[in-house]
Amino acid sequence: MRKEIKLWGSGTARTLRPIWMAEEMDINYELIPIGPRTGETQTNEFTKINPKQKIPAMQCKELNLSESLAICRFMQKNYSSENIYIPSDETDIHKEDEWCNFIYGELDETSLYVMRRHYDLKDIYGESPVVVDACRKYFMRQLDVVENHLESRNTILESGFGLADIFLMTCLDWAIFYEFSLPKNINQYRDRIALRPAYQKSMKINYST
Repeated sequence: MRKEIKLWGSGTARTLRPIWMAEEMDINYELIPIGPRTGETQTNEFTKINPKQKIPAMQCKELNLSESLAICRFMQKNYSSENIYIPSDETDIHKEDEWCNFIYGELDETSLYVMRRHYDLKDIYGESPVVVDACRKYFMRQLDVVENHLESRNTILESGFGLADIFLMTCLDWAIFYEFSLPKNINQYRDRIALRPAYQKSMKINYST
C-alpha cells in the first residue's frame, strides 16, 4: 500500500511529535530516519524539501512542511481518529493553540533547547554553566503553571488527550533526560500518558537508531 505521507527525521523530542501523532491517528506513513548534525539534512534532496535543513519535515503529495507543530496540525486537520481529541469547539481550539504555543515557546525553545546548545552541544556552541542554570530555573517556574493546571485534570484539555499533551509529554521526557525532578501532578500525569500504546510504539520507532 502506498504511504500517504513521508516523515523525515528521528532521534529527538521534536521528531517524536509527528511520529506519535501519526501513530495515534493510525496514519499510513513512511519514516526516513535521518538525524540532526549528521550531514543528512544538508543533502540536495532534503534541502529541496526543507531549505532550513532541519528535522522534522513532512511530504504529502505536493506539500512540504517543516516544524513539528505545523506537521502535527496538518495531520489533525486532515485525518480523523478515535484515539486523540480533535477540538471542534471554538474555545477548545483556542485553548489548545494557547497551550501548544506556551509549551513550545517556553518549555522547549526558551528552556530545554537553549540548555541543549550549552549542555549537550557545548563543543559547538560553547559551555555556559550560567546559561544552563538560568534555563533550569526558568523551566521550573514555567512548569509551576502546568503543575497547577493539572491539579484537577488528567489531560491538558478537559475533553481528553490531544495535541497539547503530545507536546508536553515530549518536553517532560526531555526534562527527565536533563535530570529535572518533576512535581507530583506532572509526575502522575506523565505516568498515565506513558501507558498509551501509541506513545510506547513511537518511542521505540523514534529512538531505535
